[in-house]
Amino acid sequence: MGENTTLLCVPLISHNVEDMLVQMNRAKASGADLVEIRLDHLEAFRPSEDLQRLLSDRPLPALVTYRPKWEGGEYEGDDHTRLDVLRLAMEMGADYIDVELQVPIIGLVMRERGWISRILCPKFGGYLTFGTLEAGKESAPGQLTMKELLNVYNIRQIGRDTKVYGIIGNPVGHSKGPILHNEAFTSVGLNAVYVPFLVDNLREFLHVYSSPDFSGFSCTIPHKEAAVECCDEVDPVAKSIGAVNTIVRRKSDGKLVGYNTDYQGAISAIEDGMRGSYGATDKIGSPLAGKLFVVIGAGGAGKALAFGAKGKGARIVIANRSYDRAKALASLVGGEAISLGDLESFHPDEGMILANSTSIGMHPNIDETPISKQALKSYSVVFDAVYTPKVTRLLTEAEEVGATVVSGLEMFIRQAMGQFELFTGLRAPEKVMREAVMRNI
Repeated sequence: MGENTTLLCVPLISHNVEDMLVQMNRAKASGADLVEIRLDHLEAFRPSEDLQRLLSDRPLPALVTYRPKWEGGEYEGDDHTRLDVLRLAMEMGADYIDVELQVPIIGLVMRERGWISRILCPKFGGYLTFGTLEAGKESAPGQLTMKELLNVYNIRQIGRDTKVYGIIGNPVGHSKGPILHNEAFTSVGLNAVYVPFLVDNLREFLHVYSSPDFSGFSCTIPHKEAAVECCDEVDPVAKSIGAVNTIVRRKSDGKLVGYNTDYQGAISAIEDGMRGSYGATDKIGSPLAGKLFVVIGAGGAGKALAFGAKGKGARIVIANRSYDRAKALASLVGGEAISLGDLESFHPDEGMILANSTSIGMHPNIDETPISKQALKSYSVVFDAVYTPKVTRLLTEAEEVGATVVSGLEMFIRQAMGQFELFTGLRAPEKVMREAVMRNI
């Protein structure tokens, strides 16, 4: 592993010196290498007296910043006065001074889109990256916490030869993939990191991030279908589904190969849920055989569920806001199409199975549900691909009317295990991955 020389810096943005002094000690305890003293956040700032207190007994090296409004800070006064304060800080022994538009240059991108620039600093020789003591105490948008940098992304272990994996999506902030995969990488001793990639255009992203060091990607909403066209090769099952959720850069030639682990994760989770309810066993065959399987959504995840259930002998119905999209998917699996509005009155069979593949009900819109509680009475099993929150409104109401419920969390764990094995060629550490998810959701 290449040497990691990136420093971890905690910004201090309190309004008074006393709080900053307390935060300095907390920063040291958290594992930081230095603190950034943001003078522009201090109220009633007295340069000589306050700098003396802040710098004289500091437990860590200090970077002094006096950021003006025009550079995103809080200082609104005369710029000559501001620079005089920075010179005073130098005379009083500050370890570093931050002067706008001058070296050292630290390439950090703001907000969620810039998370990778903060996490991957050590890989690309970045001088330092910022980590806050707690969420909500950022000095700039997009800063991660020290806990996230150290415990989720293992930033101390990242070096120039670290392989990069990650989740491609929009949005990606809700994903627990980094927690899951990074713990798995650590458990098997793999020099790799898994990061969130907020992506608008998949093809452009894959073109830019074409280095062999970017070794594989999970693919989520809204890019699963586009990924089929963006990969050099696509696994036959993924091609028939028309959706890719896993992209692997093949070591031998650098080509991108697409796979789909969603259908395996979802269908096996639903089958196990049904077996627990019905007492069936593997010897009897799939409990899905002959059942009416209603899929809400006709996107990538919906296609995976439809093809997976069809392969187990289920009869398929696709319900979607756009009837044309529902009809197109239904024709591929020999099923029936209805509009989402018609789902409320659709109950040709008792004991049907419902599978929501959309993002309806996902955090932060946790009060939303794709179907009323009354309509759920026609279903014996309800599956929700949403896993944040762990128990959605759909699952809560389904359980209240007596249905067996299957959480998207189980699908998430199982599809991630499949991805890990495609990424690494190693058997997935199931116990580690399950525990990581349960601790953090």
